[in-house]
Amino acid sequence: MPIPDHPLYGCDAITLLTVLARNGGPRGRGWPTALAALASAVGRAPFSLAEAGWVAARRRKGAGLPPPVFILGHWRSGTTHLYNVLSRDPQFGIIDPFAVGLPWDMLGLGSVLRPLLARALPERRYIDNVPVKADSPQEDEIALANMSPVSFYHGLYFPERFDENLRRGLYFDGCTAAERDAWKRRFLYFLEKVSIAQGGRCILLKNPVYSARVAMMREIWPDARFIHIHRDPRAVYVSTVGFYRTLLARLALQPHGHIDVERVVLDHYPRIMQALIDDTADLPANRFAEVPFERFERAPLEEVERLYQTLELPGYAAARPKFEAYLGAVSDYAKNRHRLSDEGRERVDREWAPFVARWGPVWREGLCPLPNPPPLSRERGLPPLRSKFPPSPKAGEG
Repeated sequence: MPIPDHPLYGCDAITLLTVLARNGGPRGRGWPTALAALASAVGRAPFSLAEAGWVAARRRKGAGLPPPVFILGHWRSGTTHLYNVLSRDPQFGIIDPFAVGLPWDMLGLGSVLRPLLARALPERRYIDNVPVKADSPQEDEIALANMSPVSFYHGLYFPERFDENLRRGLYFDGCTAAERDAWKRRFLYFLEKVSIAQGGRCILLKNPVYSARVAMMREIWPDARFIHIHRDPRAVYVSTVGFYRTLLARLALQPHGHIDVERVVLDHYPRIMQALIDDTADLPANRFAEVPFERFERAPLEEVERLYQTLELPGYAAARPKFEAYLGAVSDYAKNRHRLSDEGRERVDREWAPFVARWGPVWREGLCPLPNPPPLSRERGLPPLRSKFPPSPKAGEG
């Protein structure tokens, strides 16, 4: 039987066939899901083409996309919580579940099917206890995986080539210039449609992948704003291991027992975070702000107000009642609990030493009590970290 709610059901036929050919196709029980995804793509193709034509005609009359506000940070660093809070501000457009599930058809067929799709939404996200509702903001990576063969999610779907898909999908390693350009076109097409659906508002984007692509985002939007939320790396490590294991068990269409998930997390976190540090180092203060998750969790309104002031965003006072209402509604939220073994702690402290020194565990252990925490590392003028990884390539480089 097909997996009932696999993300690939929103893919187009060309992308799906390309991914299947590149990754060797599914194995065993993965075939029904792949065939169901192909049937869905073929059935939706006329609607997808009609929507593309309508968007192209509208493009000739309209203005360009306003610079987004990006929420950066590694997976399991609090990006979702910050995204959920900031999305209550009506000045922002968001990526909703329907845009993620049907990126090719969100404006036409997706609108018609919206009541049916709303009933089919999962009650909570796969990886944690965060509720999923029709207006819940989502990250766009699943949508982009349905539009392009370049996404780390294809490593989760087809883990026999897990490492290759991860490196292509996170850093464009091994991608040709044509592949990078094709991804960029699909990305902009997707956001163009989101902008239409959201009434032309400034889009609030949350996708940890963009932490390794700040240079590309700045090339597209020189005036974009970036918010980096960081968390004690020890907590990030153990939670990210759970993230990968949960998604592989849920989404993989090939065997995945060969993957050393702990090694994957240990290897990729430094490269992603070093790229973020390097590519934001020269941003002015009103284009880049940082917030520790631990401080945001304890004093969310104060931190949001600080972010608005730092980034010179208007509208905090008007949006504050909406922030308060949302925070009140999730006040009883229970986070997943992950236990970090002594061995895991030693590995993190050894292999991520510069990042542990920079972002933890001082916040987690309450050694900087509110309301007078010390300034953030950026404000203290610490020099950029240096690691064994080379800087991420700028957009357009090899």
